Parts: sequence; C-alpha cells; structure tokens
Amino acid sequence: MTSLAKYCDNKDKIRYFPSWSEDVFIEGNVQPAPEVPRMPGTFSVLFAGNIGEAQDMPAVLDAVERLKENLAIRWIIVGDGRKTEWLQTEVFKRGLQDRVVLAGRFPVERMPSFYAHADALLVSLKRDPVFSMTIPGKVQSYLMAGIPLLGMLDGEGAAVIRDADAGLTCDAGDGEGLANAVLALAAMPVEVRQRLGLNGRHYAQQEFGRAQLMDRLEGMLAEAVALRKANA
Repeated sequence: MTSLAKYCDNKDKIRYFPSWSEDVFIEGNVQPAPEVPRMPGTFSVLFAGNIGEAQDMPAVLDAVERLKENLAIRWIIVGDGRKTEWLQTEVFKRGLQDRVVLAGRFPVERMPSFYAHADALLVSLKRDPVFSMTIPGKVQSYLMAGIPLLGMLDGEGAAVIRDADAGLTCDAGDGEGLANAVLALAAMPVEVRQRLGLNGRHYAQQEFGRAQLMDRLEGMLAEAVALRKANA
C-alpha cells in the first residue's frame, strides 16, 4: 500500500483486498496421493505450484544439497513451469533423486492429497523489491491446509507467516537459512508443529476466508456508493 500511496492524492481512499483461499484446502480425511511413495519416519517438505524464475529453485536446491546426507528429510515438488526441465536435470546431476520427489503437475482439486504427505509446506521467492510487496497466492492455500509453513522470501509474504505464527522463515535466496529452518521445524515436537498448522488455518479463515472477503468487498462497494452520492 505504501508504494501505491505516492500515486494517490488522498491515501484514505486506498483499501487492501487480498486473494481468498479456496475451501478445498480445508478438507479432512483426504487419502495421500498414490503418486508419492509413503516413507514413514521421514520429514517431508512439499513445494506446490509454478516452477519458474521467481521461485528461486537454485536456492531451494542449495538447501536440499546441504541436507542430502540427512535421510530423515525428503522434498516433494508438485507442479511445473519454465524451470522444470532445469530442475529435473539438476536433481540428477547433483545426485539428489533419492531426496527429491518430482511429482509433476496436477489440478488444484488434487492438491489436498499431496499436502497429506507434507510435514511442512514451502514457499519461496527470489529477492526482488516487487516480490517483497506481494503475498504469493499459495500462502493462503498453505495456511488453510493447517500444515506448518517454511518461507524463503522477503517482505509481505514472510510477514504473514510470522504474524500468523504458522511456521519459520528465512531471507529470500538463503539456502543455508532454509536448510536450518527445515532442521529446526523437524526437531519440534509433533504437537508444536500441529499448533503452528492450526494457527495458520485460523489466521487464513479470519483474513483470507472467501465469505469474509466477500462481506468486506460488499462493504467497500457500499462505501464507494455512499461517497459518490455525498459528492454528487
């Protein structure tokens, strides 16, 4: 909002309206996706969504490499994009195929079944002033899923994770920081991780629930109509 304010002669006219999270991510009793092998005793970090330049896959693989000797940690990547072929090549080149599951692309309706494998959900963005002003759409979905988040990003996205007390964050591009955050989250008692996940879901329902946001939008429209009539 600060960046927009300089273009507006009356800052009081600016309103914040975020994207909402779909209710599909709150479904219970979901069976884990059969495309991902079950590995009891491992801590699974899942990344879901676009695999592009913005998601900083080199930094993610830096974290994977740092933890590749830790057989209790595995990474699941669901999605595709411009960096998919690069990612596939790098995983094999670095000998990470036993640590990384490249599941491919699936419709959004299938995502809860992949989330069912996850102990943590990863969101990453490159260091960029524009990216630091945005909240990636997957953050809302991740929060609604009730699973702890790992964020390797700056700005607003990281602030939401911290404000929700829903997981751990590190700076954008910090592969070492991400690796340390994974180890720290994995070391937490299960009940503590469950609390983080529930914190995120509660925050998402309060801030990003579709019904609440529709009510907020109606209020904004009513306010705009009233101001229009007052100035007519």
